[in-house]
Amino acid sequence: MADSIIQKVREELTEKNIIRIGINASNFLLVSSLNSNGLPFGIAPDLGRFFAQALDVYPNFIVFDNPGELADGGLKGAWDIAFVGNEPQRAKDIAFSAPYLEIPVTFLVREGSKIQVLSDVDQVGNRISVMNRSAYDLYLSATIKNATIVRAQSINESFEQFIRDDLEVLGGLKPRLVSDCKKIPGSRILDGRITTVKQSAGTLPIHKESAQYLHDFIEQAKATGLVSDLIKKYSVHGVLVAPPA
Repeated sequence: MADSIIQKVREELTEKNIIRIGINASNFLLVSSLNSNGLPFGIAPDLGRFFAQALDVYPNFIVFDNPGELADGGLKGAWDIAFVGNEPQRAKDIAFSAPYLEIPVTFLVREGSKIQVLSDVDQVGNRISVMNRSAYDLYLSATIKNATIVRAQSINESFEQFIRDDLEVLGGLKPRLVSDCKKIPGSRILDGRITTVKQSAGTLPIHKESAQYLHDFIEQAKATGLVSDLIKKYSVHGVLVAPPA
């Protein structure tokens, strides 16, 4: 890309040659680990590093405990770009790129559950355990009409809540539910998916040049195989490279 565009993006997004990159540490598929200094490693942090490299600036990772706090951080000026699920409720405050990764979302039920298919879930009396303000919580909040959504503050707590309170349904990212299913004898994951979480990069809407540059960067990362290489590097299963925009 033209040097003038890169310079404009630097002016919009960086200060003292540093770009602040918001990362959601609760997404174990995208953030594989934090080192002893709290530095994140994984698909999303590495994409952030490559983006900083493209601008010839230094990355400063701002790590959040959950996606809701990360989204709020944009309004507070805590980050310059961020990696988070693209949901309509967030799009008014974040200018998203096209997604780089898609993660299927579905439901887990107990042994003997009367719930057989996805369409059985949204019934009066069914309680769905989810992580508060996750992308799939936002989706379910907009689509569930009859069942009750019961929110927990983390993915682990949503699992514990499902067990402890004898809830009917556990909602979540399918790769995580596959792991959870092994911990609950007789439980099963319903066939199909209710949605996919579209993992994207984003910046503030006022940064129009940067939003377009970030979008183009993500498209190039998919086209060149960078995203698929990172999936292999971190041995992440159950996710898909998003199609071209």
